[in-house]
Amino acid sequence: MTNAPTILVVEDDRNLNRVLSMALKADGYHTIDAGTGQRAIEEVRTRNPELVLLDLGLPDGDGLALVPTIRANSSAPIIVVSGRQADTEKVKALDAGADDYMTKPFSVPELRARVRATLRNHARVVDGPATIVVFGPYTFNFEARCLLRGTDRVHLSPTEFRLLATLARHLDRVVAAEVLLKETWGSAYQRKDDYVRVYMHSLRRKLESDPAHPKYLLTESGLGYRLDIAAA
Repeated sequence: MTNAPTILVVEDDRNLNRVLSMALKADGYHTIDAGTGQRAIEEVRTRNPELVLLDLGLPDGDGLALVPTIRANSSAPIIVVSGRQADTEKVKALDAGADDYMTKPFSVPELRARVRATLRNHARVVDGPATIVVFGPYTFNFEARCLLRGTDRVHLSPTEFRLLATLARHLDRVVAAEVLLKETWGSAYQRKDDYVRVYMHSLRRKLESDPAHPKYLLTESGLGYRLDIAAA
């Protein structure tokens, strides 16, 4: 498949790297292997992969520190693969710019489904009846794929953008977690309620002056989430 996406697998465990690469190649993807952070950055800059699988425990440093560097050199989505299971670690990775987070051990079928969903969502063009949504000091532009606070651009990871876009398409309506999962991540994620919670936390940290008492990104207990554009 000449036009198949290229996936960079950043994993220092050679056996796991080989298993991941074989599984991805079986799905028709091209793969690039990197066992260190330095090699990963070189491959991102020279090979321009369409997706990066990133382990955090690398021999030459914490893989988390690579996320901003990869993001600065590429718009490719990043799926972190790590044995760190705490929500705080997931939030750190998402805040740094990662799009997804898988904890070890995981099944190969789940990984393949996550890769397919991430690539599909990354390629999806956000559509909807409105092209610009304004709330508080923010201007959310669907077509330009950006969020501005005044004239300053607010950095959002691709996944954060899709989550906010999903809420914006349902303006002032409560959106159930399962709907957010399906529209933001795809059907493979419909039982991952913790994803919505973690990413909403990440968005609130970026957009709310008091994330513990949000004005715009509201939780409706037992129902779902809502973007309130009428908040002062």
